[in-house]
Amino acid sequence: MKALHINGNDLTLEAVREVAVERRPVLLDPDAREAVRRARAVVDALVAGNKVSYAITTGVGKLSDVRIAGEQIREMQVNLVRSHAVGVGEPLSISEARAMILLRANSLSKGFSGVRTEIIDALCEMLNRGVTPFVPSQGSVGASGDLAPLAHLALALIGEGECLDEKVRIPAGEALRRAQIQPLKLEAKEAISLINGTQGMLAVGTLALLAAETLVDTADVIGSLSLDALKGTDAAFDERIHQARPHLGQMKTAANLRRMLEGSEIRESHRDCGRVQDAYSLRCMPQVHGAVRDTLAHCREVMEIEVNSSVDNPLVFVKQGGSDAEAEGDIISGGNFHGQPVAFALDFLGIALSALAGISERRLERLVNPALSEGLPPFLAAGAGLNSGFMMPQVTAAALVSENKIFAHPASVDSITTSGNKEDYVSMGMAASLKLKRIIENTRNAMAIEAMAAAQALDFVAPLKTSKRGQAAHAAIRSVCATMDKDRVMYQDFARIAELIASGKVAEALR
Repeated sequence: MKALHINGNDLTLEAVREVAVERRPVLLDPDAREAVRRARAVVDALVAGNKVSYAITTGVGKLSDVRIAGEQIREMQVNLVRSHAVGVGEPLSISEARAMILLRANSLSKGFSGVRTEIIDALCEMLNRGVTPFVPSQGSVGASGDLAPLAHLALALIGEGECLDEKVRIPAGEALRRAQIQPLKLEAKEAISLINGTQGMLAVGTLALLAAETLVDTADVIGSLSLDALKGTDAAFDERIHQARPHLGQMKTAANLRRMLEGSEIRESHRDCGRVQDAYSLRCMPQVHGAVRDTLAHCREVMEIEVNSSVDNPLVFVKQGGSDAEAEGDIISGGNFHGQPVAFALDFLGIALSALAGISERRLERLVNPALSEGLPPFLAAGAGLNSGFMMPQVTAAALVSENKIFAHPASVDSITTSGNKEDYVSMGMAASLKLKRIIENTRNAMAIEAMAAAQALDFVAPLKTSKRGQAAHAAIRSVCATMDKDRVMYQDFARIAELIASGKVAEALR
């Protein structure tokens, strides 16, 4: 795969996935290298002149009034990394940790952080040679960025802490040695530039957003199968209805549903029946799925800005002209590390996905409930009574949906004071990202259960066939899950369908 050249300005979310998951190689762009070099010259000039500047020649946080000079500056870099690497809990996955490395390197590449180019090159080499730091997921309040997670990344960079060899933890020094990467000796400002930022929550959130975009497309496909199996009408998806309320996501889902149902024999078989309209979980898919789409679009916009932002502190603004020896610029302390924009987006995304799972479970209920299922066998069981069919899968889906309601409570409405009351209002963005992961998993699993039930229902409706696109989706489900002609253990079916959904193969029916 062609190498990605990072410059801090045009990284896409798709490129983050390519590096994090597909191991695309990464290099620092030559123009960005020059910008980074010039910003570093400003820092070097400040240190040489023994001038006072936050986190360069002073301590950090509440200790910002403590002056640091001479060899203490190098000592402070190591102390900062060690003292901030205090995470606990389950580690980030390899793909999440790799995304965090890339996002940190890209932010530094903008040339406002004042680090040496060697720092960015080393981060790129960690990615290119498969060195993945062990990063505990808990310990960040999302204010001075994700300090603890990023400190574990920086710890590996200096040859301390641990790395992941697949799921096995090994000393970071050994991981660097195997990869033929020299541990770094950090210079002035470099520790704070490595550990200040939103890249922990952003790494988890970016991969979650990409997964969510696949889920909402898949929801349109599976929802159309359920509607067709329940002999629902496509009248509610008439384009004129949605042009009268032109939310982009609503119009997109309505168009998807029209395409998914086009040419269905099942639909034609009951076109002249007396039913005027369907229940909300069928009729209002454009309004609900569409609102999820619009939420995802908003969250994507936030994250696309964030992945190409400078989010450490202080920032270096270079004055043009002059030699490196006379490098001039302003070093300004601010708060770009604060995770509030990302935290809000992550919470909003979790709320939206909870609705996607909730409406899926309601369609599942209609498929299995004999009072609502339009003549389908009770609980979609062949020989109901002797067999229980999908009675318990609906219970599982209900449990997942109810759990989502707990996780959907926004983390970003919370705050807790830290660092001697210097950091007195925080975003809790990392907490928002971690619970979003659970919501993604729960939603995917709930949709997998609906997909299996919808395929079963369509089998009962045969010989009438759904549309060509519906048949393609049905075939994809059947490629990993056989028809259930009697009770069997189903948890492995759900897992295989969830994996199929994650791969995007169910959503391919929309193409």
